[in-house]
Amino acid sequence: MVKNKLKGTSTNSAPSGRLGGASASIYIHIPFCKQACHYCDFHFSTSLKKKEALIQCLVQELKLRKNELENQNIETIYFGGGTPSLLSCNELDFIIDAAYKYYNIVEHPEITLEANPDDLSDSVIQELAKSRINRLSIGIQSFYESDLKLMNRAHNVKEALKCLDEATKHFDNISVDLIYGIPGLTNAAWIKNIETALAFNVPHISCYALTVEPKTALETFIKKGVIANVDDDLAQEQFNILVDTLEAEGFVNYELSNFGKPEYFSKNNSAYWLGKPYLGIGPSAHSFNGDQRSWNVSNNTKYIKSIQNNTLPNEIETLSKTDKFNEYIMTGLRTVWGVSLEKIENDFGETYKNYLLKQSEIYIQEHLLYIDGNKLLTTKKGKFLSDGIASSLFKINLS
Repeated sequence: MVKNKLKGTSTNSAPSGRLGGASASIYIHIPFCKQACHYCDFHFSTSLKKKEALIQCLVQELKLRKNELENQNIETIYFGGGTPSLLSCNELDFIIDAAYKYYNIVEHPEITLEANPDDLSDSVIQELAKSRINRLSIGIQSFYESDLKLMNRAHNVKEALKCLDEATKHFDNISVDLIYGIPGLTNAAWIKNIETALAFNVPHISCYALTVEPKTALETFIKKGVIANVDDDLAQEQFNILVDTLEAEGFVNYELSNFGKPEYFSKNNSAYWLGKPYLGIGPSAHSFNGDQRSWNVSNNTKYIKSIQNNTLPNEIETLSKTDKFNEYIMTGLRTVWGVSLEKIENDFGETYKNYLLKQSEIYIQEHLLYIDGNKLLTTKKGKFLSDGIASSLFKINLS
């Protein structure tokens, strides 16, 4: 049986700088879900009434924005959400056709579909394997029924195991999502979750600490005492278990939440963390061109109405020099590539470099950061804390 194969990016092939090549990505947001997960604060709707109109508008937005990436080679197309696996293969092909029509797609692009196990029946997987989609990102989250119920996931453990068994027969490039730090999840149970995913020989695993976002059901349940609060210390323990276990199996923790076998790093994820341009299509989708960020309205009805009138429903922010410096620190410290001091000096000047080195001193003394050659990186001890460390290194623009 021939698998749908595509390898990703390795530590050797990933660029060391940012915006260094004429390559970009397209992200397509599918804002529909069967039900609301208790922890999720992403934009989505549980009503599919406007699905057909919205798909037409996704294609129209691709057309309207075709000049934004006219000099870029599109290396990756990523269907995120929401739940993109609610779309049929024909609907996905319709959108991919538009991308090929209006953009310069490289010969072997990475085309990823985020999918939930309950949508991936054997027949759907087999149909997807015949399509141009060559990478699946499957939202397993946990192999325990109690965790799935706590999070209000739409699938059960049996469906998770069955879809992985079938998907690995047809796809070479598969990523599994897992969540740690779930109230009641012991370290032993977390190890079992990791081992279960590894048993399927998937080459990529994304793991996220459960976070309590404002205005989510999870926040409400915690406030009412229905669910225990998230234990940050336990989450850090489970992160360390994760790193040790996956690195022993040959995975590289190339970004805080992402672990890949060599040559199987997500091109989409890597492009984001390395600061390459990307075009976000659909309600709530964000875009970045190196100098500006833009984001679409987080409302399906308003999005559809605006696109039908050939008007982009977005807001645009032009990034200052300080904004770009801060974003580079934030993204760089999360990755295996770190923050290039040479790039800081070349792009921002010696003052910014000296500021960064001065602010970093205490973290270097505490063995949370270290300098290797001309790069500033997090230590194993500092990795879990990288976002907090990065924010303390930001340069504040008081002008």
